Amino acid sequence: MKRGLLLIDRGSREREASEELEIICDAIKAKRDYVFTEYCFLEVEPPYIEDGIKRCLKQDIDHLTIVPYFLYPGKKVKNAVTDVMKFQKDTKVKFVVTKPMSMHKTLISLVENRIATTLQENQITIPKKDVDVLIIGHGSKDPNAQLSLDYVVDGLKNNYRNVNRCWLEIEQPDIVEGIKTCEKNKPQVLVIVFYFLHEGAHVKTDINNDLKPALENSSIKKAYITKHLGVDEKMIDLIIERAKEVESAD
Repeated sequence: MKRGLLLIDRGSREREASEELEIICDAIKAKRDYVFTEYCFLEVEPPYIEDGIKRCLKQDIDHLTIVPYFLYPGKKVKNAVTDVMKFQKDTKVKFVVTKPMSMHKTLISLVENRIATTLQENQITIPKKDVDVLIIGHGSKDPNAQLSLDYVVDGLKNNYRNVNRCWLEIEQPDIVEGIKTCEKNKPQVLVIVFYFLHEGAHVKTDINNDLKPALENSSIKKAYITKHLGVDEKMIDLIIERAKEVESAD
């Protein structure tokens, strides 16, 4: 069986997003027996889905595994799946579509690694049970997005003093309210997790526009920020696992 893999990302104008996706595609291909691995974007920037599918169908394959590379289920994922399946009728290549990167224990482990790395880099040696955590997500009107982030929060709660979440936009609590909630808990150390796949404009600029003044106006003395999720071995393994789920049923 000749199989290819196509990642569908939301889309970003930041070059770091494309660079990370290229690294991820190369890593997946090195671990699995795909003829090729490609990526495309749902919106914002080419290559769009049509471009990605055309490239894939030029390859010598009979099966294509399509991975919606999103942290939350919802409208964006549905749009990506709808767009990509339009091309099924025009080809003999069989398409299978995976679940997005949500509601999986690997994400909890990945976030824990980000927290541990940040504490180590800042030479913070207190036990995890004395550390407070705030996770900042993008925000969505889809209730499944809230469930997805709550899944991660709930998976971390037993290991840390307090774990809360807030949103960059669209939903409440926003970042200012998130910091106020953390402040009420009087943290000894607060680790703030940027729950984003790429180092795009949200991570580089938008979050900090709200986060920095919120921290400055708070009584929190020790706050440290993790890297975004980005290129991580655990994320690569999660993509492969999601692919195996649909390929084994194919």
